[in-house]
Amino acid sequence: MELRQQSLTRYITPLREGGSLPALAEADDGFEYVVKFRGAGHGKKALISELIGGEIARALGFRVPELVFLDLDENFGRTEGDEEVQDLLKASTGLNLGLHYLSGAFTVDPYVNEIDDDTASRIVWLDAFITNVDRTVRNTNMLRWNRELWLIDHGAALYFHHAWGDVAQAALTPFAYIRDHALLPRASMIAEADKALRQRITPRTLQKIVGLIPDEWLDWDDTTLSPAELREAYAMFLTTRLANSNIFVKEAINARQRLI
Repeated sequence: MELRQQSLTRYITPLREGGSLPALAEADDGFEYVVKFRGAGHGKKALISELIGGEIARALGFRVPELVFLDLDENFGRTEGDEEVQDLLKASTGLNLGLHYLSGAFTVDPYVNEIDDDTASRIVWLDAFITNVDRTVRNTNMLRWNRELWLIDHGAALYFHHAWGDVAQAALTPFAYIRDHALLPRASMIAEADKALRQRITPRTLQKIVGLIPDEWLDWDDTTLSPAELREAYAMFLTTRLANSNIFVKEAINARQRLI
């Protein structure tokens, strides 16, 4: 399991609907990517969430744009006139993360675009598992492309790592924020989704996904743990959460019952 690595060659335009100011840019393979920058918002931790959340979603059978490591040279974007963008690019020298750009895709509206109960339940299960707080009606982070449903933007997942503490305890939280999930009203098959998805992902798969995190994203000011120790903590969080999925499944089912 590995991700391609390319170099950014051309800054096209900022995507200002994102709080962390992602951008559309071109890489040396000739493709365009939505770039998430290490110098923005929650920085490297948001990139780690994007990487882990996206690859777990892919392993579970969801459509996710290809994730690619994108190297940003210190001279990249020097001609960009926007000072905010220039500052962001200067702070993002090194390895960043890109999602293959789905040209012509449009945002899914859960009130307009039909999503069956099984698919909705599986997406709710995914987001409860990775503690993704950002798939709400206001911002669904789902796209319709080539008549297919695609999941994007998992940078708000794994929020436990923003207040690094007892990882084992964090893994056992029920994730109350699932009450705000855009698809919760349609997720009538969460228990069935739990049974199906736990068979599709293993601790070994989770270890491999966590192993993709580059060392340079694991150099934090708020911990003395080494990159290897941080990877082990992420793996422990995910494997513990998977083994105890009944905790967040029960929370999701109860939250849906309160809605309906």
